[in-house]
Amino acid sequence: MSDLGMPTNAEAGPRPFLSSVMQIEPQWIDYNGHLNMAYYNVMFDRAIDQLWAALGIGPAYMKERQGSTFTAECHVRYLREIHLGDPVQISVWLIAADEKRLHTFEELRHATDGWLSATSENMSVHIDMTKRKVAPFPDDIQAHIQQMVCEHAQLQHPYGLGRSISMPVK
Repeated sequence: MSDLGMPTNAEAGPRPFLSSVMQIEPQWIDYNGHLNMAYYNVMFDRAIDQLWAALGIGPAYMKERQGSTFTAECHVRYLREIHLGDPVQISVWLIAADEKRLHTFEELRHATDGWLSATSENMSVHIDMTKRKVAPFPDDIQAHIQQMVCEHAQLQHPYGLGRSISMPVK
C-alpha cells in the first residue's frame, strides 16, 4: 500500500483507490426491481468518504480543523443494472486537484464478477466551514492530495472521463 492507502504491488504498479465492498440495501430497490438511481450516488458518496479519510479530510478533519468538501458538479452514467444481493466495490481516480478543487472519477463494479455498472465524475470544492466559503486546503492536506494525484497520473484514464451529455445531430 502507498502512504495514502492506494493498493500497489511491484507487478501491477499504482491502482485507483478501492472502497470497501458494499451491499445493496433492500429499501434501495425500486419498482423496476433494480437499484434506484439515487442510491448509486449514496454508494459513490460512501466511497468518496473513504478516500477523503485516507487523504486526511474526513470527519476528524471537519471536527478538528473546520474544513470539509462540497460537491460542485456530478455526472453519473448508469451502464448496467445492479440488483439486491449484488456486492459492489468502487474504484476512485483522483484525476486533478488545485488549491481548492478535487476532480474525481469513480467506477462502480460488481465486486465478484467485475462488470461495470455505473460511473460518476465529480468536482468537489474545499470549504472553510467557519465561513461556509470555498477556501484553499491547508498545506499538509494539499501535499497528501498532490501525492495521490501524482500516483494516479501514472494510470490510464478511465473510459468515459470528460464525457458530456448531448443528442446526436441529425
